[in-house]
Amino acid sequence: MVEVTVTPQSSLADRPVQIRVRGLSPSQLVTLRAWLKDEQGECFQSRAFFRADGAGEVDPGLHAALGGSYSGVWPMGLFWFLQPDTLFRRLVKRDVAGSPFRVRLEVFDGLCLGTDPREQPLASCEAERWYVGPGVQRVPIREGRVRGALFLPP
Repeated sequence: MVEVTVTPQSSLADRPVQIRVRGLSPSQLVTLRAWLKDEQGECFQSRAFFRADGAGEVDPGLHAALGGSYSGVWPMGLFWFLQPDTLFRRLVKRDVAGSPFRVRLEVFDGLCLGTDPREQPLASCEAERWYVGPGVQRVPIREGRVRGALFLPP
C-alpha cells in the first residue's frame, strides 16, 4: 500500500517539513504533486517526477527530482515552486492569524502532467502551513501614512 506523509503535518510556513513516500515498487517512476487553493479560490500547484529507490521510497530531501516544476534535490521544492493555474496571480496570505494554507500532496503512478479529475492518486495527505504561531497577537498599525502590523509573541 502506497503512503505519503508530511512531518510535521502542521507547521509554520517558514519551517521545513519532511515529505516521504513509502510502499512503491523499487525504481518505480512517480509524480509528486502539491496544490492548494488560496483565499480567493485560485489554485496553485507544483509537481516533480521521482524514481523510487531500492526500498520503494521517495524522499525529496534525499532523492533528486527528474523534472517537473524543478529538478535536483530540493527538500521543500514542492512548496517553494507552487505556481498559479491563472497567469499573473501571486500566492498571498491575507488572513495570517485565522487560518493556514492547506497544501494537498498527491502521488501518481508514472509521469502525470495534467489535472485530469479521472486520474486517481496512489496516495495523498494534507499539510497545514500557518503564518502565525499559537498565542501570537497581531496589532494593526496606522500612523500617518504608515500601515502595518505588529506581531507580539505570547
